[in-house]
Amino acid sequence: MHQKTAAEIDEILRRLAARFPDAGCALDFANPFQLLVAVILSAQCTDVRVNAVTKELFKVYAAPADFAFCDRARLEALIYPCGFYKNKAESLISSSRDILEKFGGAVPEDYDSLLSLRGVGRKTANVVSAEAFKRPAIAVDTHVFRVSRRLGLSEGETPERVERDLMRVIPRDRRRDAHHLLIFHGRYRCKSQRPLCGECDLAPYCVYLSTPAKHDLKKRKTPV
Repeated sequence: MHQKTAAEIDEILRRLAARFPDAGCALDFANPFQLLVAVILSAQCTDVRVNAVTKELFKVYAAPADFAFCDRARLEALIYPCGFYKNKAESLISSSRDILEKFGGAVPEDYDSLLSLRGVGRKTANVVSAEAFKRPAIAVDTHVFRVSRRLGLSEGETPERVERDLMRVIPRDRRRDAHHLLIFHGRYRCKSQRPLCGECDLAPYCVYLSTPAKHDLKKRKTPV
């Protein structure tokens, strides 16, 4: 695979920013804890549905202490539309208790501490780091994974490998924006099944067009 030059990456990001000037976090939240809750709920669920659920959820449970000592059945009923509601309820309760008992009631900013919370994998930790604490992190969801491989930014076979490649080739001060731009491109243009290649101005940089079978997204579970 031809390794992208700094100038090529700059042009890819420039074109994406022109196409998606409003690219940003689609989850609604008022503080780091609410973001953590929203990201945990977003696993295998759309941001639109998560926002609809959290709009009502945060009227009942809004802080770590609320979730840590909540009525589990009521919590499960509130988050049921997000799917996997039993596992997600357990993650929310357990992580909230750890936040209270180990981190003084605040979502930890330290990356390894974030990863220690139940229901938090690299993707979730990176989203919280980038959005809540403004760290130069890149979360690799299914869109970022697919688009990064199709554009030749990575040949990684796992989200973690793609993350390492992106952290290496994308300048530190552009990582947070790049994360959102890659998501929007994957969501609205470079779709999994029917990418809109005829409408894409990134064709000069796309390796998918020449070898789609090699660079397409294979079905695999993306960690939270």
